[in-house]
Amino acid sequence: VIDKKYAGYIVISDSLKEDAIDAVARLNKMKLNTVMLTGDNKYAAGTYAGELGIKEYYAELLPENKVEHVERLLGKNGKVAFVGDGINDAPVLARADVGIAMGALGSDAAIETADVVLMTDSPSKVADAIDVAKRTRKIVWQNITFALGIKLVFIVLGVFGVANMWEAVFGDMGVALLAILNATRVLKGS
Repeated sequence: VIDKKYAGYIVISDSLKEDAIDAVARLNKMKLNTVMLTGDNKYAAGTYAGELGIKEYYAELLPENKVEHVERLLGKNGKVAFVGDGINDAPVLARADVGIAMGALGSDAAIETADVVLMTDSPSKVADAIDVAKRTRKIVWQNITFALGIKLVFIVLGVFGVANMWEAVFGDMGVALLAILNATRVLKGS
């Protein structure tokens, strides 16, 4: 106001994180349904959702409203992961199948409540975490299948008297070492 006349207003707004558009594109490419739940006003939420390529968004939500939306999503097929960093996100992080907190600038409540804590505030790390989880799961199943298969072979060989106890022990130790070596592939990203 200047001399009791309206002169204009100042808008203070969040900005998108540097890699947010790429992060949402990667999640969409994984065929994951992305939904934005925010306490921001409808105009800001619509603008950001459009920039990010998110078709479904809900704005002006209080923490309990976010929980209600996540519970509605839980009723559908599939798992629900929620990514948040604020104290208002703690209840919904706890309610989702997987709560993911952005750790660098996230509130302590969000970090303590989440199942997964990303140590940066880079949204692309969500897709990275999903990739690592998929690779880890694949390697775990390879190790389980291989270990059980070798054990079954030694049981059969033992029953027919072809393998003795020491061969079975060495076979078991060999399987354990190979499983450990196989698991190190997660570190290399292969």
